[in-house]
Amino acid sequence: MSRVPRIRRRTVPRGVRLEGVPALLQRVYAARGIRSPGDLDMDLRRMVPVSALDGCRQAVDNLISHREIDSRILVVGDFDADGATSSALVCRALRGVGFRHVDYLVPNRFEFGYGLSRGLVKVAARLAPGLIITVDNGISSVAGVAAARHAGIDVVVTDHHLPPDQLPDANAIVNPNLAREPFPSKNLAGVGVAFYLMAALAARLIESADARRLMAGLLDLVAVGTVADVVALDRNNRILVEQGLRRIRAGRCSPGITALMQEGGRDPTRAAASDLGFCVGPRLNAAGRLDDMSIGIRCLLADSPAEARPLAAALGRLNDERRAIEQDMQQQAMRAVDGLALDDSGSLPGVVCLFDRSWHQGVVGLVASRVKDRVHRPVVAFAADGDSNLKGSCRSIPGLHIRDALAEVDAHHPGLIHRFGGHAMAAGLSLAADRLEEFRRRLTAVVESHLDPATLTREILTDGSLQDSDLNLATAELLRAAGPWGQAFPEPLFDDEFRVRGIRVMQERHLRLRVRLAGGDKEIDAVAFNQAEKLRGQRPARLRLVYRLEVNDFRGIRSPQLVVEHLEAP
Repeated sequence: MSRVPRIRRRTVPRGVRLEGVPALLQRVYAARGIRSPGDLDMDLRRMVPVSALDGCRQAVDNLISHREIDSRILVVGDFDADGATSSALVCRALRGVGFRHVDYLVPNRFEFGYGLSRGLVKVAARLAPGLIITVDNGISSVAGVAAARHAGIDVVVTDHHLPPDQLPDANAIVNPNLAREPFPSKNLAGVGVAFYLMAALAARLIESADARRLMAGLLDLVAVGTVADVVALDRNNRILVEQGLRRIRAGRCSPGITALMQEGGRDPTRAAASDLGFCVGPRLNAAGRLDDMSIGIRCLLADSPAEARPLAAALGRLNDERRAIEQDMQQQAMRAVDGLALDDSGSLPGVVCLFDRSWHQGVVGLVASRVKDRVHRPVVAFAADGDSNLKGSCRSIPGLHIRDALAEVDAHHPGLIHRFGGHAMAAGLSLAADRLEEFRRRLTAVVESHLDPATLTREILTDGSLQDSDLNLATAELLRAAGPWGQAFPEPLFDDEFRVRGIRVMQERHLRLRVRLAGGDKEIDAVAFNQAEKLRGQRPARLRLVYRLEVNDFRGIRSPQLVVEHLEAP
């Protein structure tokens, strides 16, 4: 149903010279905006200074006042990996600077929904905190913050989500995206915001060397949350992620992160950003999607391998359950997409809205993402929230800011959407079930008024071709180590024509290939996940592949392999 993607090679600026960097990496880096060797310096001293985040000053003053009176501090997080790492980081940091009464609370998504709600404040009040610190949420919690303040509880909001028109009446707000906040790195994840606040607090309370040591010991958590939340890896975030990865590789990290990597069959001593995104992050997220994120936070707060391993194993089982649920929902969603009515031009509407009463609230975001990848247009997937309401997750494409689109619908049709929030590429919302069709019409009109039809053709950007001499383990290792790669600083992707020496279908969906460059003589293994249907049972002699050159570590034997993102007949 989706159009064949357009493959385009990245433009490589002329005149960029990176002394000491291999030619292949020079090409890759230059295409991603690297202009000098200094841009590759990942030393922690190159991060944006803690003092640059203005909101920290008032928040630190408030925290210190509560330390002086020995208040109980309650950290209220979100139920995803960013929220879990943020919660663990703040708990560890507060205890490290002398706060004696620190606890955390995460809303069960099925009972309270997202953020600091009025209902969650009632639960929090039973713990008698003097101060609530929100992490990775709170910027939209106007009613919840008001309820806490009315109950005599101070609130410090730390968040990275885009602020609404009305801000909560918190004692302090730390958010790089506030209108008057001069902080230059607007892409911090929630855990990055929490890290900056705790670093500012530590600098005020303890000796500078102790403060540096304390905060450096929390960078593994920053790396996991930043990668898992798929925020843009600008230079500041790359520094934070790289520094966290170095600690993981050196074994100087949370026992919980080591246990999660081992649970997923990854070697912590060779950790890369992709391991955090595809191994650690999903296991933490599974707890929030299906159960209670508290188990994920307990894993991250574990002080020993013996304490962390059973928690990591439980998270692994939840992730397996999540995969099974997601696969079933995804199949239903794809059938629903196949049955959608096309417009006069034979295309899908500008936005696809899907709902099935059997779908799981915690997994609809993943389904929306998978469908978006297939149809290359914004997708909203809904699950039932009781008998009369729906909760939805939105995923967008470049060229359409989905949170702003929801805001426009809300502005022109007040009351249609109960709550919404998010980013340019992902958002969440709730609405009445009987208004789903109206919402679909309104959102489609907004999306189609903003989207350039040309953006609805998927475009794959590649780093060009590789030579026969590049298809080896040394180059695969070089590319892996050259990151961290991630959102807005993507892992290198190449395109070439190959002769096919062998094809095997695995589990009816995946392909295992043996290929050789059209002009070369070196054979290499390739794997293409979820692409068997593209061949329709045929076994072509040649294929054009868009691929990553990766390291395959199988039973301790490391070899190069191609991971195919897209294939087509030349």
